[in-house]
Amino acid sequence: MIKSMTGFGKSEFEINNRKVTIEIKSLNSKQSDVNTRIPQLYREKEIDIRRMINDHLIRGKIDVSIYVESLGDSGNAIINEAIAKSYFSSLAKISDDLGLPVNDRTLQIAMRLPDTIKMQYEQLEESEWELLKENINNALLLVDSFRRQEGIALERDLMSNIDQILKLLSSVEAFEIQRIENVKSRLGEALSSLQLNGSINPERFEQELIFYLERLDFNEEKVRLTNHCQYFLETMEEVEANGKKLAFITQEIGREINTLGSKANESNIQRIVVQMKDALEKVKEQVLNIL
Repeated sequence: MIKSMTGFGKSEFEINNRKVTIEIKSLNSKQSDVNTRIPQLYREKEIDIRRMINDHLIRGKIDVSIYVESLGDSGNAIINEAIAKSYFSSLAKISDDLGLPVNDRTLQIAMRLPDTIKMQYEQLEESEWELLKENINNALLLVDSFRRQEGIALERDLMSNIDQILKLLSSVEAFEIQRIENVKSRLGEALSSLQLNGSINPERFEQELIFYLERLDFNEEKVRLTNHCQYFLETMEEVEANGKKLAFITQEIGREINTLGSKANESNIQRIVVQMKDALEKVKEQVLNIL
């Protein structure tokens, strides 16, 4: 079964006056490349989150973003009153000594000095971690569903192009007799141009022609190309991730098509080979996005 590497999933939940949104986006990549954007509260669980992502999505360029929105009035920033008062008193004394006024400007200066604002970081509770894991899994299931839907479209296109290659291959047979005649005619013309004055042995000529045609025979290539295409279609039905395997089979299909073209020696067959290559290029582009 084909799955695309492209996918998107989103999940939300609320806890402790916070709204948490999880977004997971996946694009095609040769390896697993996970980028995370995680708030400080959940940073201690980043390794576990990455493990969950890799185990489920396997491969792709994956962006994981977790956003936290406060639903209450409380915040993490707290004024350190003792330090702020100490700064203000010191600044007021200096102002008096210099004959400068003490006003709200003095307080503004004091509030900008180090350690007047301190951050309180919450501890992640086990219940919240369990809820976060549950929602990450929900988002991953949505990504997987998205990948399956994209995979259906990919599978349809791949089957169409592989079938096109097989149809084109079957059309080669109609030109094989003409191909042999063309080779025979060219060899005869080449011999005539040597002006051997009728000293050509017809039987020897036929033997050499057979030997030459055996070197140009591409029946093995046709059989292998058919087998590779059938194997490609069978591999598409496998349950596990098969993108890399399909890429290897695509290389083998390309090798047989190239050999077919190099041995063609017939214009119609060469046109067919060009059409095969065009269909194969479409397959290669699609295979890049398969999981």
